[in-house]
Amino acid sequence: MKEIIKCPECGESQLQRNKEKGEVLCKACGLVLDDKMVDFGQEWKEYDSESAEKRRRTGAPLTYTQDDRGLGTEIGRKQDIYRLAGKNKHKFQRLRLWQRRVSTAIEANLRLPLSELKRISSLLNLPNYVEEEIARIYTEAIHKGLVRGHSTEAVVSGVVYAVLRMYDIPRTLNEVSEVTGIDKKRVAKNFKYVSRNLNIRTLPIDPINYISRFASELALDAKTQTKAVDIVQKAIQKEITSGRSPKGIAAGALYIASKINNEKKTQAEIAKVADVTEVTVRNSYKELTNRLDFLRIELQAAQAAS
Repeated sequence: MKEIIKCPECGESQLQRNKEKGEVLCKACGLVLDDKMVDFGQEWKEYDSESAEKRRRTGAPLTYTQDDRGLGTEIGRKQDIYRLAGKNKHKFQRLRLWQRRVSTAIEANLRLPLSELKRISSLLNLPNYVEEEIARIYTEAIHKGLVRGHSTEAVVSGVVYAVLRMYDIPRTLNEVSEVTGIDKKRVAKNFKYVSRNLNIRTLPIDPINYISRFASELALDAKTQTKAVDIVQKAIQKEITSGRSPKGIAAGALYIASKINNEKKTQAEIAKVADVTEVTVRNSYKELTNRLDFLRIELQAAQAAS
């Protein structure tokens, strides 16, 4: 049903929605615009998790992080079955066995990769919605036959990195490579393969996304972090970042900001945290100071003050 935004009688848009009576009234002329509206909210209150569990009439929401989308029924756990008497124990063991056998081929193919995805999400400290999206895209890849002829682990690594790029989560190829056990070049190759075949569009990585994380690991104060963000924003405006490593730009900006605010951080320390070489930090520093005139002035002022 189309939402009412103004009164057809007087043309005013000051409407009152009475959820208890299920009515929509015009405040200006008093016309009842709609009645008998359905309230889709819950009709009971919950005061604690126990009372909520008793009153709830639905199960857990559907999720891609389980091979059966959370619709299946688990027939006991192994440790519970072993407590039963002999006849019942064998009966429930057979039921568990048959339950696993009736699952579809796709569900069987999803079981191991989804448990691997949970492990990777945990190690990368990813939020639930990102884990859900990774599982959804991997399920889509299975349905489209993209895993056939490829290593499961390699496709998983490509999907993980693709979703990280989609949500602008600052995780590097090296980090994904470490937790998945797949070489960095193969992760990049599978990222392109998955993105191409599933039409996943990702924007270039914004160097600003790395600033807060690197600054936190380097124990830099908020003033230095803010200055580094300002440097990167100015660099983006002048198109200095185009075609350059986002991690390198972020590292160079943090090095300059730390020098301006007189925080003693070496190029080696910043390079280690940013997972780049000292040469990259040095080149980024030179590029930024050469093309952003105000940085040279601020660095000279900081040097004179110290």
